[in-house]
Amino acid sequence: MSDKTDLRPQFTRGAVDIIERKTVYDGFFEMHKLRLRHRLYRGGWGDEMERELFVRGNAVGVLLYDPQHQLIALTEQFRIGALERDPSPWCLEVVAGMVEEGESLEEVARRELIEEAGLEVQDLHYIRSYLPSPGGSSERMHLFCGCVDLRGIEGVFGLADEHEDIRLRVFPLDTVLAAVESGDAAIDNAASIISLQWLQLNRTRLG
Repeated sequence: MSDKTDLRPQFTRGAVDIIERKTVYDGFFEMHKLRLRHRLYRGGWGDEMERELFVRGNAVGVLLYDPQHQLIALTEQFRIGALERDPSPWCLEVVAGMVEEGESLEEVARRELIEEAGLEVQDLHYIRSYLPSPGGSSERMHLFCGCVDLRGIEGVFGLADEHEDIRLRVFPLDTVLAAVESGDAAIDNAASIISLQWLQLNRTRLG
């Protein structure tokens, strides 16, 4: 009988045999095509199969929270993946960006906060990391909560040479938490929902 307290998978990376990997697209993003096989729970190896992998590295997201005034700041920007989203392809999200070579997660968080919100935030709390879409993407998202005074900080930010046009919006905390609890489509991306649910559980220790 298996140990019900052990959450680890039965297999590790060594149970995957990569037969061939090639880059089939290299643009704004990168796509790899792999031929592989892996071990089976019933024993032995499975048949060879082909899979496409959307290659993205580490990303960082930061939820902006003002514990003194009970405010939340979220970015609003156009997202191509939400092109057919009802009511709009402009999404409310946490501040976020990709990790560049040689950067620590905290360095990325602080860089993105300046670029997307015009804020220097010293008080960062690590939330957790997770795989947004392991069925086809290698991206890993790392989440933080940044505590800062959010009064009067709304505006338009982003780097024009990266086609960023980002509106920073500030809301009462209770309004945002109620939207998440009700399933309101205004906030429907994983990084924002996970960060806000974490805040709901941990806000008493943040002041």
